[in-house]
Amino acid sequence: MGTSDVKRGRFRFGTSSWSEASWRGVFYPEGLPTGEQLSYYATRFDTVEADVTYYRVPDARLVGGWERKVPADFRLSAKFPRSIVHGGQEATPDPAKVLVPDAVREDLERFLANMALLGEKCGPLVLQFPYFNQKVFPRAETFFRRLETFLDALPRSFRYGVEVRNKAWIGDELLGLLRARNVALVWVDLAYLPHPAELAASKAILTADFAYARLIGDRKQIDALTTTFDKLVVDQSERLARWAELLRATLDAGHEVYTYANNHYAGHAPATIRDLARRVGVER
Repeated sequence: MGTSDVKRGRFRFGTSSWSEASWRGVFYPEGLPTGEQLSYYATRFDTVEADVTYYRVPDARLVGGWERKVPADFRLSAKFPRSIVHGGQEATPDPAKVLVPDAVREDLERFLANMALLGEKCGPLVLQFPYFNQKVFPRAETFFRRLETFLDALPRSFRYGVEVRNKAWIGDELLGLLRARNVALVWVDLAYLPHPAELAASKAILTADFAYARLIGDRKQIDALTTTFDKLVVDQSERLARWAELLRATLDAGHEVYTYANNHYAGHAPATIRDLARRVGVER
């Protein structure tokens, strides 16, 4: 099949979370009740990433409420709970718990059962791992074997993404094990990691039949400039241009792309993601 025969993929874009007090009167209408924010958000974007699931397993009532508030074509992506990918609430990850079946089984089963209540509205579920130093995983291979075992035990009824923050780990071994399972390597724009466009120049970083991108940025930089997230405070034009080129190529190859912007990327996530969408050639 030639390139001209490939149908362009769907570009789904939104923000990391929809609940931000300083968006009132800027993104959300003044006076809009908190309980109506997700419904309003879904009239502006067709996907969102639920950040809250990282901090606690969402109960069935909460997820059921999300499902009722968004239209059929909407997709709600979510992070696996911290207890699974970090191993608890301590600052340092616990290698005795990270992805260990006996340690994470209860939270994992509840998380997947409740996310299943979204049905077709469930977007990819993301394993967002922190940076692991050598005290946690002395060898990358130890983590890779544990990740393989964990992924192989997950139900195929969901799509998954894996985000790693050890840049030296993003190589053939990790990419291969993800590709073999149709799991997306999350393309992340974070201060201390290479830009995904840089990685794509030397590696085949598309590991699934969809792509998942996260624009996170530099939290310390943004926090030093603002305490609210109602406007852009950093010009990210150069980085967004590189993103747009990468995402256009991925879409042109026929792949669905999920992309989310964080407030800490440039100061106001809705403006950031709309700017990127315009550069990609999609407006909403």
